Amino acid sequence: MFTLDLRERPFTDRGSRLLVMAADDGSLWIARALYETRLGETAVLTGLRLFRGDHELPVRQALPDRIDFEDGVSLAFADPETLVLTGTGARAVWDQGEAAVEGTFTLVGEGVHEDVPEKAAERWAAWFAKLPAVREDLRERAQMAWWTLAVNLIDIRGRESLVPSKYGYVGLWNWDSYFHAIALRHAEPELAREQIRILLDNQREDGLIPDVVHDHGSLAETTDLPRSDLARLAEHVGGEPLREVVPVTKPPLTAWAVWKIHEAAPDRGFLEEVYPKLVRSQEWWFERSDPDGDGLAEYLHPYSSGLDDSPIWDHGPRAEPPDLNSYLAFQYDRLADIAAELGRPEAADWRARAQALTDLMVGRRWTGARFRTLVGEVVAEVRTPLDLMPLFTGRLPKEVADRLVADLRSPSFWGERPVPTVAFDDPRHDPDAMWRGPVWLNVNYLLADGLRRSGYGEAADALVARTLAMVRDGGGLYEYWNPETGRKAKRATTGFGWSAALFLDLAITSPA
Repeated sequence: MFTLDLRERPFTDRGSRLLVMAADDGSLWIARALYETRLGETAVLTGLRLFRGDHELPVRQALPDRIDFEDGVSLAFADPETLVLTGTGARAVWDQGEAAVEGTFTLVGEGVHEDVPEKAAERWAAWFAKLPAVREDLRERAQMAWWTLAVNLIDIRGRESLVPSKYGYVGLWNWDSYFHAIALRHAEPELAREQIRILLDNQREDGLIPDVVHDHGSLAETTDLPRSDLARLAEHVGGEPLREVVPVTKPPLTAWAVWKIHEAAPDRGFLEEVYPKLVRSQEWWFERSDPDGDGLAEYLHPYSSGLDDSPIWDHGPRAEPPDLNSYLAFQYDRLADIAAELGRPEAADWRARAQALTDLMVGRRWTGARFRTLVGEVVAEVRTPLDLMPLFTGRLPKEVADRLVADLRSPSFWGERPVPTVAFDDPRHDPDAMWRGPVWLNVNYLLADGLRRSGYGEAADALVARTLAMVRDGGGLYEYWNPETGRKAKRATTGFGWSAALFLDLAITSPA
């Protein structure tokens, strides 16, 4: 079983917002995870150390179910709001007080609790027993990923919601939830469906699915953005950014995720429930997010692309990279699958729309060498894997698909650890800067999915193999990886939900 480095990965539990972390001086501190609030502002307890007499009892190991100190003292969750120390002859000292540890001591929370370590061990053993089989060399990282998905579950307005991270992303993010659901479908399909339901239950009347559902409501337009985000956007968005009120969402992958859940755990009732909302979402993109009316939708805000600081946005806040209409074309195909499953007559029309949108994209945006990204009226010259995402449609002419696969397998995008979010040979490539060079698992996953759909199984297998090896050997489940070192990029968060989820899905579905 894996251990936690408390300087990098807090100890926490399913449903809890309490995070136990190591400070630079070796003591422990505990904070509460809140939406758009720094952990330093939510500290519950600081400076925790354990002693026996004058001898300090250091942390011996941090496991998924408990923290073990020297001489048999442990710290574990009795419930999401309660942390209990168990041991004898010890003394807990922290900045706000001290107490003897004789049997049990409730450090955070209320009440007297017995057999806390044993019950925590049983609870986690039951969760790990649900983990599907994976290759032996991937098992430890898969266990970490499965634990990550569990501990990233919290209550948001009465619904069990899987957040990307309890330190930095304490809300239900739109496309993150689709990726989370793809992993949960293997062992917790109803929980997977619930992540989709939460988003769709917050869908606006016009069809937009919000970017984030959080403790205080939802983020669906620029007036909902936290002030810190506005300052951050001003640093990397060109032109006169974001002075008008515009909608904020995420890439349209809802029907894709719904169908993946259905493939693993069929539920016709769920399809009936969500189908009208999926149709409304699809219509929204063409009715409300195609300002020039040319039939090709655009992202009206950097956050709607999911690629917040990509060099694409250096030219301005409105863009049409090739991924968006590729997703929409494929969404038509998934709407057709759902319609056919439900016995509805419009399946053929959805298929026709999928082909028509793909043809329009090829006709207007394919240069003969690459798909163009438009930012307003400007062609963005930066090379990103979004240029390759039309493979996701599975409907490209063979000569176009062949050219994209050749580009993917070229030194621009291929290496020991593909795929960089800006091409290796592009002057804007920065291996540590979020969407300006690092490897993200969702990009690799979507490309592998598109490669298979387009008939390039060998290339998909190669991409998956290198992705799994990078995560297995890279030290943790990060938000994104430095493609040169294969380790955590400097500013990436740890314990990231979709990295855990997509690694798991690839590990589960890849051949032994």
